[in-house]
Amino acid sequence: MSDREDDTADGVGAVTPLYGEPFDSGLAQAEEHHLSAEVGAAVAVYEELLTLAESLEDSPDVRFLRAHLLANVASVQLAATDLVAAQDAVDRSHALLDGIASAPMGPRGRQLWLELVLRTLIARADLLRRTGHLDEAVACLDEAALRLPEFDDPDGLRTAELGLNRVHLLMDRGAWGAAEEQASALLSTTPETAVETIPRLLVALGLICSSTGRFDVAEDHFARAEERFRLLGDTGEQQTLLAHRAYAALHRGELDLAERLFAEASAFFERQGWFGDLAVCEQARAFLAGQRGDDSGAEGLLAASLERFERLGASIAAADSMLLGAQHAYARGDIDEMKRLAQEARDVYQEREVYERCAQVDLMLARTLEDNLNRTDHGDRERESIDNALSLALPAALALEAARYDFATAHARGEWLRLAEDAVQLVFRLVMRRQDQGLLFELAEHRCAGATLALNPSTATVPAPAPVEDLASVFPNAAMKTYWHDASAEDGHANGTMTLGGVAAEAAASAGLRVSPPPKVRMSAQPGPGRVALQEYIAAAEFRYRRRIVHEEEVPFWITDDMTSRPVVQIRLADAGDLFMTWTWAGGARGFGTGHGPGDEVDRAVGALADALPGAGDGPGGMRRAFTGALAEHDSERRLARTLAEALWPEGLTAQIRQVSERAGRPLVRIQPSPRVAQVPWELLAVDDADVRLIDLADVVTTAPASLRPRKPSAAATTKSADTDPVVLVLDPRVPGFRADSPLGSVLGPPGSDPELLSLVRRHLDTGAAVPSVATPAEAFRRTDLDRDWLSGVLRKGARRLLYVGHVSGAPVEGGQSEDGTLHLSCAAETVGLTEPLRTHRPLSAKDLLLGTLPLRADGEPGARIWPAPARVALIGCESGGDLRFAESFGPATAMLHNGAELVTATRWVLPTSFAFHRLAHLPDSVRPLSEAIVAVDAAHEHEDPVHRLGRWQREQLDRWRADGRIEYSPLLWAALTCIVV
Repeated sequence: MSDREDDTADGVGAVTPLYGEPFDSGLAQAEEHHLSAEVGAAVAVYEELLTLAESLEDSPDVRFLRAHLLANVASVQLAATDLVAAQDAVDRSHALLDGIASAPMGPRGRQLWLELVLRTLIARADLLRRTGHLDEAVACLDEAALRLPEFDDPDGLRTAELGLNRVHLLMDRGAWGAAEEQASALLSTTPETAVETIPRLLVALGLICSSTGRFDVAEDHFARAEERFRLLGDTGEQQTLLAHRAYAALHRGELDLAERLFAEASAFFERQGWFGDLAVCEQARAFLAGQRGDDSGAEGLLAASLERFERLGASIAAADSMLLGAQHAYARGDIDEMKRLAQEARDVYQEREVYERCAQVDLMLARTLEDNLNRTDHGDRERESIDNALSLALPAALALEAARYDFATAHARGEWLRLAEDAVQLVFRLVMRRQDQGLLFELAEHRCAGATLALNPSTATVPAPAPVEDLASVFPNAAMKTYWHDASAEDGHANGTMTLGGVAAEAAASAGLRVSPPPKVRMSAQPGPGRVALQEYIAAAEFRYRRRIVHEEEVPFWITDDMTSRPVVQIRLADAGDLFMTWTWAGGARGFGTGHGPGDEVDRAVGALADALPGAGDGPGGMRRAFTGALAEHDSERRLARTLAEALWPEGLTAQIRQVSERAGRPLVRIQPSPRVAQVPWELLAVDDADVRLIDLADVVTTAPASLRPRKPSAAATTKSADTDPVVLVLDPRVPGFRADSPLGSVLGPPGSDPELLSLVRRHLDTGAAVPSVATPAEAFRRTDLDRDWLSGVLRKGARRLLYVGHVSGAPVEGGQSEDGTLHLSCAAETVGLTEPLRTHRPLSAKDLLLGTLPLRADGEPGARIWPAPARVALIGCESGGDLRFAESFGPATAMLHNGAELVTATRWVLPTSFAFHRLAHLPDSVRPLSEAIVAVDAAHEHEDPVHRLGRWQREQLDRWRADGRIEYSPLLWAALTCIVV
């Protein structure tokens, strides 16, 4: 092949002469037709040029010309979703290029050949992706990536095109997070000369954002893309944006707008013969018709979309239409047709290894069984029918829940859990219908075990690919999934992965915590082999859906080694629409039980409590409201305590506690709350009409998920603290950039102004075992040198306790990321960390405490090594124990448990300071309720049994509250405190 000059850019404009006339002018004319969405005219020009080229004497140059024309035909047919014709053109082009690979060619000729090879490989990957062959598409892109270093691409145009196609493949797999990272990185580095690639990147970002609930951002991307397509004169892409905006409207819940846009886009696609795009619109319109109650219209549209997808070879999209058709068949009572369509769809998903869709089919079948149980009397066969439904529903629900571990952030995992909640509720309903206490116990244990922190991303599960055609109300979105490289994969491919470096790698690492599935829960406290919770259902889920459901490590469902001196009851609570409770006795008492609270009653009681609490984001107004709310007046507080008990606490459990107390002494109640009830002050519950509170009958401690329980010796536990090790005192540290009277100002007032706290410091100084080392107690307060590096140094040297009193900023629950909760030390903004600075201050986040410097440096250390927690930690600040309000508990309190603490005392809600009592309740300055609470916590942590000691002080406060109802004894302060253990 001779060398030729080619200045063709990625875009439009004058075509530099390549082959002579009539080929060069014909290529320009065909491109104009393509941009005008005149597919037939463009193909006709290319076919005419092909016929002419085939009449020329055969040579490598002529074969290259024919390959070029066929590659252009493939591009046009792909744009028109004529996949069969595109496949033929790609195959023919690729064969011609292979045939001249060894022909003599100069350096420039070699570059032209390489460019066309890259185009055909990318086109083939696009075809494979659209027909559901996702692994084969990855292989094509990998082959193109291997060719790319040979190609002279100074502006990175082909690199950007290859990257865009990787983005599309990641989107089809549901890897929204990785797709967004790559698309954003590409957009920031792709040159403006890539006039076709940039708007397509913007469209991809718009689809990613609309799929993950960020509709305003999505529309911004679409608008920018539309403007660029308009400048290009690309009519087809401008019309395709209508379908994308309809998709966003569907997900946003604007069904009328979605219907109008889909109808307009459908009319265009039908006129142009773009039948693949038309089928997608018909599938969406069938769903919308079903929502309107237009069953016949829905069935007609479904049939049309299915026929088109099958003709195009888009197997996964066709299966989606079948599954939607199965749902319509069941709605009209055609059970045989429902089973046929569902099974055919499942067979496709199984063949293509789209296992999440297989789980969706099984769930649909389980729902039909439940519906049939509700409609008809199964008599003696009812138990068998329930078992059949459970055998489908429970493994599928486990698999769908476990899919959350593919996501890169807790926020995305939380969104996925909400979408999978229907499956979980179905399972709990079936278990309750079966009246199976044992299975309910195992469900609760599995649900409460908690995610396992994955400090090494390579330990994350690599899930099965997910298809692209995804209707919001048919299947959950896979918002922001990330797939990590799996070097052990048999085919050696990376399963849609990409490797990021530099700033992009740091941004990806700091996006959120990676987690893996919960540990196996052994349903026995004794070591050795035993039954694992849900073991047969877990095995079925892992076999059917090729997904890891549990971590390979095993933990007992609880540990009683240090609790045999008195009776203990372990309580677990699980949310699944309603609230479910299980309890088991140990420590000299035997027994178990289950409870069930209707969701509406639970929500009303929890809502009444929330109205009485100061909200984290409400500022002074929220605190002022709390001082006039239910917890601030004795009669209203008693009514609230009784309301909570009636909704949340079984009378049978109260009776058991009374019996055990009479025979064996005050029991210990260990409660692991579900996120919905994590702020409930259990101690305060009025368990009968005589105003007996739970704390009158028992000591109460909060338990964290079993996944936080140490299973192997960690760096945090390599040195046991000795009695001579110091107490670390972090008392109201000065936050850089914030005055004493500002939002992050003083918590305790001027240093030296509080006699109780001065005495507390003096007692520790007199023992000679306290840090920081100070000459006078007042010097321990409002210090400017208590930053994260100082804290790391004193903890690494060994400490027996940590007492932190200061500001804690909880993460917003709706964001789902408990690890964003922060402690405010004296760290300056230039301090290295994983959270954004505030003015001249960088907070210390729970993410820092967990990940340390692992995301920041190749030789980074985990947080447990940098900040090893002593056995007892007190975090006295606003909502420092709010971790358990999240589906994943990785906030400041549980981070301390992860780093080695055995007990953490923290707060359930925003704490009123003594100053708040003075200003809002008009107490004299000499009355300092917060100081009294700090002293009580400090004394409890010095005691052999801190839970009992703190509970005794809380009972004293309750007695005073009952006696005269004075605001300083209100549960508003003391009921916020709880001890958390694993």
